[in-house]
Amino acid sequence: MSPRTGLTRVLDDLGTTLIDLVRGDPGRAADIGGVVIHDPDDDQALPPSALVLGVGVRDPAPLLPLLGKEGAAALVVRGPVVLTEEVSEAVDASGVVLLGLAPGASWTQLAAMLRSLLAEGEVDPSETFGGVPAGDLFALANAVGALISAPVTIEDRSSRVLAFSGRQDEADPSRVETILGRQVPPHYTQLLEARGVFQHLYRSDQPVLIEQLPAGDGTFCLPRVAVAVRAGDEFLGSIWAAVRSPLSPDASAAFRDAAKLVALHMMRQRAGADVERRLRADLVSTAIEGGAGAAEAVRRLGLADQACVVLALAHTHGDDPARHARLLAERQQVADALAMHLTAVHPRAAAALIGDVAYAILPAESEDRALRIATDFRTRIGNPVLVGVGEVSDGLTLSRSRAGADLVLRVLRAGRASRSVARVSDVHSEGLLLELSDLIAERGDTLTGPVARLIAYDRKHSACLVETLGAWLDAFGDVAAASAAVFVHPNTFRYRLRRLSEVGEIDLGDPDARFAAMLQLRLWRPDGGAPTR
Repeated sequence: MSPRTGLTRVLDDLGTTLIDLVRGDPGRAADIGGVVIHDPDDDQALPPSALVLGVGVRDPAPLLPLLGKEGAAALVVRGPVVLTEEVSEAVDASGVVLLGLAPGASWTQLAAMLRSLLAEGEVDPSETFGGVPAGDLFALANAVGALISAPVTIEDRSSRVLAFSGRQDEADPSRVETILGRQVPPHYTQLLEARGVFQHLYRSDQPVLIEQLPAGDGTFCLPRVAVAVRAGDEFLGSIWAAVRSPLSPDASAAFRDAAKLVALHMMRQRAGADVERRLRADLVSTAIEGGAGAAEAVRRLGLADQACVVLALAHTHGDDPARHARLLAERQQVADALAMHLTAVHPRAAAALIGDVAYAILPAESEDRALRIATDFRTRIGNPVLVGVGEVSDGLTLSRSRAGADLVLRVLRAGRASRSVARVSDVHSEGLLLELSDLIAERGDTLTGPVARLIAYDRKHSACLVETLGAWLDAFGDVAAASAAVFVHPNTFRYRLRRLSEVGEIDLGDPDARFAAMLQLRLWRPDGGAPTR
């Protein structure tokens, strides 16, 4: 792995804006082997030279010696960090570098930036565009910034920050806010849209000068110069420079030419991500399907010796042909977010979009831990998603865990459980009924017996004997509770009970007859048709 993935590189690219060096020698740390979120309730196995995100850690002193024994490279805690004598001694003794996350920056954003940097470190250094390793947008941002002598950001089509150069302290608070949020703030986006900046940017291949914008606190932002990044007719994103005066003709030409180079890097990064995504999807799919190739796929994922849980995630909305392309993009974004979230929890976690379901293999010793992690992701993502949590399996029996996760997801999608994240044990009865429905539908069984006779009678006479039977069974024979549930007088309800016993030819005192009727009422539609799957 290239030394560009070392801690020094991380501080060079993200320092001052996102993270600060509190204490320790980053030059002594080996290349970062992975990013892990610290969980005090879990005995995590850290990858070599891990960069640990201490979410919620207020006093790093007790944690540093433990991380030192695990060979961690650095610990990030929320800043500002109070460097006490105890903390200083713990850093020096453990050899773990202590970093502080800037106030206002999110842990999710930091994890995304670190993931991006680590991915760039895997780029073949022999493949370069313009003297910069292919796909290394941070190095490219620094090169462009040096070329025009201004701090720059490289952004995608949605104004999300992909990379930024150094010297951001020379810009203004709005630029810092953009980088901390990894997104241009909505109020600035609205101002730019109102001034027609984006429309001009989309149409032009020349740098566009944006005059000072109000910052909202009575001050004004520095002017900006932006240029579109295109591959042919496709708009990939843009480069933004914070300037104090318009660019000179030579600098403007250099900025325009830099956009062409950025386009090559973005296309290379996209191609590499697509190849890696397809490979990971193939491995995950093979591992959870079982069969001859499963063992090799699990080995290549590094999960052969791990206890794992399969997660199955899907959107709550169904397919809409008019929005097919957009739904596909949304599902891929959620799958990528799930992969990032789980990788931060455990470096060997793997996730991929297979069809319309995002599957993940999470190393975990218990379903409870997997449920907590899935619930945390569901809360953070904010999207309407459902997550099924399978049973704990070893690396060679992941197909069983996948089957459980699929069953839970089907229960949640069918609305049979009032939750959005669940384990197999949480929806045991609902899952059993669903599997019985599958069996009935597969065999083509039709409804017979007392319930069938009651349905026919209700249809012919506009009666409600089926409703009466269901209410009585649900109330365990309590006439007062059952009659209240269907809003009729108890005497009327008793009359209907006698009538349904006669019409349906059912002995309500027979426990087997009651059980059979209860199953039929749950497995068949009210019209007597086959159950929906």
